[in-house]
Amino acid sequence: MNAFLLVLFFASITIAYGAIRFAPWLPTRRRDIERALSLADLKAGETFIDLGCGDGRVVSEAAKRGAQAIGYEIALPLYLACILRRNGRGARYFFKDLFRADVSKADVIYLFGTPPTLRGRLREKLERELKPGARVLSYAFAIDGWTPATVDKPEGTALPIYRYSR
Repeated sequence: MNAFLLVLFFASITIAYGAIRFAPWLPTRRRDIERALSLADLKAGETFIDLGCGDGRVVSEAAKRGAQAIGYEIALPLYLACILRRNGRGARYFFKDLFRADVSKADVIYLFGTPPTLRGRLREKLERELKPGARVLSYAFAIDGWTPATVDKPEGTALPIYRYSR
């Protein structure tokens, strides 16, 4: 019983740490995954990276489209959900802080971050590391200081998706 409580405590700490460090987990709506991947103009063979991939659904869908799909997640329970979701089609998941991830080879970056995290350290990381022509998709919030190439905001309750080109 004590080992179980220790694991539960550690898992809870990793979820809280991820929420404080970048953003709380907000799963991308299923209909928005399709919208995001279409907006990304993702092609087979491209490298797709989801920073803070949650349960891995977006990474899994990108892999189904033939991308080299990579997800980084710091919350242990969500990372374990990613491992269970592996579909054998090139999706890879890493239990790693997104700020320590190498994004230099990414063709597409997908993320959900809160406005404070999008205007500071993450934006600086992307500006420093992304290769020319890389596309960045931000779910729900704009990245301060960047001008989106496209904002996809359908009618109703759908959240906007901002596409940036570097």
